[in-house]
Amino acid sequence: MKKSILSLLFLSSLVTTVLAQDRLSGKPFATRAVVMARHGMACTSHPLSTQAAIDVLRSGGNAIDAAIAANAMEGLVEPHVNGIGGDLFAIVWDAKTKKLYGLNASGRSPYTLSLAEFQKRGLKHIPSDGPLPVSVPGCVDGWFELHKRFGKAPMTSILAHAIRYAREGYPVHDEAAFYWPSMIARFSKYPNVKEIYAPTGAAPKRGELFKNPALASTLEKIAKGGRDAFYKGDIAQTIDAFMKKMGGYLSAKDLADHTSEWVEPVSTNYRGYDVWELPPNSQGIAALQMLNLLEGYDFSQTPWGSPEHIHRFVEAKKLAFEDRAKYYADPAFAKIPVKELVSKSYAAERRQLIDLNRAASRVDAGNPALKQGDTIYLTVADEDGNMVSLIQSNYRGFGSGMAPDGLGFMLQDRGELYSLIDGQNNTYAPHKRPFQTIIPAFVTKDGQPFMSFGVMGGSFQPLGHVQIIMNMIDFGMNPQEAGDAPRIDHQGSSEPTGERMTDSGQITLESGYPYETIRDLMRKGHKVGYGLGGYGGYQAIMYDAKNKVYHGATESRKDGQAAGF
Repeated sequence: MKKSILSLLFLSSLVTTVLAQDRLSGKPFATRAVVMARHGMACTSHPLSTQAAIDVLRSGGNAIDAAIAANAMEGLVEPHVNGIGGDLFAIVWDAKTKKLYGLNASGRSPYTLSLAEFQKRGLKHIPSDGPLPVSVPGCVDGWFELHKRFGKAPMTSILAHAIRYAREGYPVHDEAAFYWPSMIARFSKYPNVKEIYAPTGAAPKRGELFKNPALASTLEKIAKGGRDAFYKGDIAQTIDAFMKKMGGYLSAKDLADHTSEWVEPVSTNYRGYDVWELPPNSQGIAALQMLNLLEGYDFSQTPWGSPEHIHRFVEAKKLAFEDRAKYYADPAFAKIPVKELVSKSYAAERRQLIDLNRAASRVDAGNPALKQGDTIYLTVADEDGNMVSLIQSNYRGFGSGMAPDGLGFMLQDRGELYSLIDGQNNTYAPHKRPFQTIIPAFVTKDGQPFMSFGVMGGSFQPLGHVQIIMNMIDFGMNPQEAGDAPRIDHQGSSEPTGERMTDSGQITLESGYPYETIRDLMRKGHKVGYGLGGYGGYQAIMYDAKNKVYHGATESRKDGQAAGF
């Protein structure tokens, strides 16, 4: 009898343990285990893109080739967030030189569109669709710059996967199927949109086959004719003619004069790890500024998700984003004190403005010189140790609504992000790059690669980057757990387009935070809400140098896949 009671008690405790956490190990919010492999790894937001990258690696291509293949596939299978009508940024770890290289493949505004034209129309902000927000698409030139410097496989084989699926069709996945109808409703007033994206008259449903033969033909021309086929050939002339017809300004000359730029990545050290971002016109250094501010606090005794953790995080974000609004722009048009903005001394000075017990309702940009979509992110690593962190976007949804005749893609609306207020760093000017939200990231330790990662999602991206770093370094999570952990967003900061912060803004928390945390944040003066979406999309590859193993992680909020071999 005694023995049977003990057995029942044991079984009862076992059931309680299992019910408390359905996973064998790791954090209870983790959705899956980390993927591990030695010879290569690809992490993207769509399984077909990941498989395209793996196929290129298995066929002898390197990480750079595979990343281009994945990006081309993404433009087909996730047209609601990216495509060859948009811009691209990348950070490459080159195993030969043991060095990081940064590529800014963002486009510039049209030569013939002036600030005076916007003022004549009485506009306070550049519209998000139509011909006015269209800037030069930099993606294709970015592919060829990466390929010229680091690529190995022929571009015809790299783009073959996207071309094949564009012709034969692919089944539409959940996320795209969710957003597609609203995009068709929004853009169907413009020519060619329904013909490309709703050929049956309605947006494709989940599981239905979608084909884009026009995009297949465009990609074939690019694969055979190189970047000039896009920027100087028939494609450029088609874009020019279409934009003129639509009353737009983007011209063949704008396309012909486009160039990408190799830039030096910028870093800060966070508790022994060097975190790397690209300099403006992107917003990458906002993540570095936030990390510098947060490094001054000891999180070893501060639990993840506590009111103290979230309060410090949000207050650091407010300070960094005021500098972001004032300074970040095209460095060819504005003097940007990057070195000073990411310095530890500047962070120490600014940290004094954070009240640990109260939410700030107004903060101003600092003066370091004197003392914010939709996107895809992907990362690939190969057997030789090369790693690529790549982000690419049309900015808002499908883009501008401008879909040139017969090409199968839509032009971006990135120009919406200029300010129309005279005298600001990001004020509109001809042949100027706009402030950019898309940012790839990389982490090294002791001069060796540690992690390639990114978090897509407009102005949320610096917040996402900082949360991943803190989750791993401060709170001991693995790469998958770090991405699965419920996220923190904050809206209401000043923007590079000219809007000013007027109150404390609002913290938006993903489900998973306890009521007690929300109550304590409200006591500190924060407005707190729950929100669906808006928390970005994450991919990462961590390198275990000791065992020479890649650890891949992917976004549970999207249709992504991490795969290796």
